Amino acid sequence: MPDPSLLLLIPAYNEEARIEPVLRDYADFFGRNYSGMFRLVVVLNGCRDDTLGVVQRVAQDFPSVIWLDFPAPIGKGGALIEGLKLAGHADLIGYVDADGATPPHAYLELVKKIGAADCVIGSRWLPGAVIHQSQTGNRQFASRAFHLIVQTLFWMNIRDTQCGAKVMKRTVVDKIHSNLLIADMAFDINLLVSIKRAGFKILEVPTEWTDQAGSKVTLARSSLTMFLSVVRVRLIYSPFYKFLRPLRPLEAWIYKKLRAPQPLSSSKVQSPKSKTD
Repeated sequence: MPDPSLLLLIPAYNEEARIEPVLRDYADFFGRNYSGMFRLVVVLNGCRDDTLGVVQRVAQDFPSVIWLDFPAPIGKGGALIEGLKLAGHADLIGYVDADGATPPHAYLELVKKIGAADCVIGSRWLPGAVIHQSQTGNRQFASRAFHLIVQTLFWMNIRDTQCGAKVMKRTVVDKIHSNLLIADMAFDINLLVSIKRAGFKILEVPTEWTDQAGSKVTLARSSLTMFLSVVRVRLIYSPFYKFLRPLRPLEAWIYKKLRAPQPLSSSKVQSPKSKTD
């Protein structure tokens, strides 16, 4: 019996310098080691460089590589929200980062464990994780502080919500997609909280990971944006949320000042230029 069909998303913002070897490694590895249908979908998010040209060049050698191109910036979360709309095309759908921090064989190990849960996520903070290159001290501190905030607000008991390696069943996405509204880096919290509240099982497993140079995350600004978005997720599930609508203009002003994508009012963003066939 073949493996379940798998659709793997890679959100990309100005990744022309890093994404080609990642795409080639994933397409080649899964082509040789995965018996089910495999599609690698790059979701380009307002790229101003030649990321699209790189993706198209790789697609000439690997037909499993396809893309969605959103000319205007929609954020990492926005890109994943749009990509997850393709969940109906596969049994499983997930995502990894464009920098190749999670190697293909480590991602396949997550996929193999999907029979034990509805969603499997990689963790850099569980015993057994293999870390080839650690984050800087400042990023580790910010990561643990963020974890403490998330645990205090949601009590999900997940050690690493932000690791960019996750896979889930199509039924999960079908159930929760309308609840996915966070367009910035805190999208993962929105996703995991929605999965938990819908009654699905999340399995966190140690993974293999390498911190990559060239991160576009500005620590102070991104940390503040993520904090605001996490608070917003918490308020969404509060009985007081409907009374906060008059504050939406202030919220929009804050996100604009932080140069961050605003939370969505619905899961509709814009029509992409795409190759998804």
